[in-house]
Amino acid sequence: MVDLLLRLVLLLCLLLPGVSQASLLDRSPAPAFSGLVDGTGGQADFLPVAQAFKPGVVAADDQRIRIQFDIAPGYYLYRHRLDFRLTNDSLIRNIVLPDGIAKHDEFFGDVEVYYDRVEIILELAGAASGQQLSVDFQGCADAGLCYPPETVQLQLPGEASSVISPALPDTADTNAERLSILALALFFLAGIGLTFTPCVLPMLPILSSMVVGRKDIDRPRALALAGSYVLAMALTFALVGALIGLFGAALNIQARLQSPAVLITFAVFFGLFALAMFGVFDLRLPAFLREPLERAGSRTRGGSIPGTALMGALSTLVVSPCISAPLAGALVYISSTGDAVGGALRLFTLALGMGLPLLLVAVFGNAFLPRSGPWLNSVKNLFGFGLLGVAIWLLERVLPGPVSLALWATLAAGLAVQLGLFDRSPRGAWGHIGHVLALLSAIYAAIALTGALAGASDPLRPLMPLTAGSQRSAEADSGFFTRVSSQADLQRELELARKNQRPALVELYADWCISCKIMERTILAAPEVREQLEPFARIKFDLTDNTADQRSWLSAQKLFGPPAFLYIDAQGNEIEQLRLMGETDKETFLTHLRKVTVR
Repeated sequence: MVDLLLRLVLLLCLLLPGVSQASLLDRSPAPAFSGLVDGTGGQADFLPVAQAFKPGVVAADDQRIRIQFDIAPGYYLYRHRLDFRLTNDSLIRNIVLPDGIAKHDEFFGDVEVYYDRVEIILELAGAASGQQLSVDFQGCADAGLCYPPETVQLQLPGEASSVISPALPDTADTNAERLSILALALFFLAGIGLTFTPCVLPMLPILSSMVVGRKDIDRPRALALAGSYVLAMALTFALVGALIGLFGAALNIQARLQSPAVLITFAVFFGLFALAMFGVFDLRLPAFLREPLERAGSRTRGGSIPGTALMGALSTLVVSPCISAPLAGALVYISSTGDAVGGALRLFTLALGMGLPLLLVAVFGNAFLPRSGPWLNSVKNLFGFGLLGVAIWLLERVLPGPVSLALWATLAAGLAVQLGLFDRSPRGAWGHIGHVLALLSAIYAAIALTGALAGASDPLRPLMPLTAGSQRSAEADSGFFTRVSSQADLQRELELARKNQRPALVELYADWCISCKIMERTILAAPEVREQLEPFARIKFDLTDNTADQRSWLSAQKLFGPPAFLYIDAQGNEIEQLRLMGETDKETFLTHLRKVTVR
């Protein structure tokens, strides 16, 4: 039973990094599992452009202007679409843009984008106080919505000023996201998992006897002593987490993670940490630091709350080889967030997870401890695979998509071997189930490698190029939709549909809208969709030029940009409850079509 559970956890080790691409250091959310082969997303609630992207002037003087964009989670800004103009254009001598995250865009090609926050410096040739600064930008939502190009005006102060209030996001929302219950729960579970490694679990009874000090002790006293050990350990971990978070903030590591060189360096670190978990080498403090700390810990006596608390604090400085590599990975991650409070809470929670088994042993004895055995090495290897997954995750930003997918395939193949793919020893019913999991991992590895060779890049949709290539593009069949580009032309087509007593479908489209092209390939080109669309007047409102006329229509309709679909009944009235905004899936699209048909 234990062996089966370990195999399940090892399989999740492969799946979780691909599913949670929005967490840790990558900001892009992954699509749903339903898109494994042809993949499309569902509906989402989108923010107005002014809430998704908030530019503001952070500081200004006679030499430079610092601009900060605060970007809502799940949204990104195109680096090459940023532009800045002053009333006197000749004053801007240079625009300093940080490196962005590499992204392949079907319209723009290979581009760089910004997530979360970006700071831009305008170097000036003279004083610009009191002038208007025009900021041009364009961004999209990961859930499948592209905003038209936008321009906002920022007023510079009348005199040079070192600090001006920027457009800051809701700090409560940001902190709530950073310190989410899910993230803390994962750190807590990781702490428990670290206890079940070959360097730690066999030592728990010995450590318990050292903490408690004697055998003839009641349970409340044992709980108090063990609790003081765990709490002191957790508080010391929290202090380390806070210091590492402050260190990351001081060096602005989060911004530097947009640099390919830094990403590659971090990926190498996580790869080395993984090798340590696989037993290639031991990752420990140097002897000249470790040995004095060990001697100090050995002289500390348990049996009293101050003594056990001191033991707990010292234990954080002398960690075993099984814990050091994952802990180092956690510290690297915390430094990348630049969040002192979040770093403290995460490591505090990790330490509580590590201390929970000790509390149980101190109070109830060894009855709750599983027997030591080879399965402990499987737990250690589990953390190794997780660290390798993080390394690949980081490299996805700098490597071509197919190469990244090939790395995921390699990781899945290694995981299949770890799960016992080639193990021919006798096994019971649970062992056969574990073998099935190994086969599934191997099958995914083969599918991912095939997708990589076909040019795919999404680990959750590895066969998308093969399935999409067989479908006929709706864009190629220009006669199926009537293309319009102005309000007047749109109203003319809608009036014609009303006179002919036909329902109408209005598609919002733009050449720079990637989700539009995806939906035309995967939805509008499907024969069953075209069959359902035959009774409709099909109108494509092309917003590529982003004219004032088009922008005013979007505002009047309370729409943010393409893609979107508006369903109009035969009387010429929009059925607002059926409006679709952003990238959607074929089933949802067809369901809405049928609802219009039956009216």
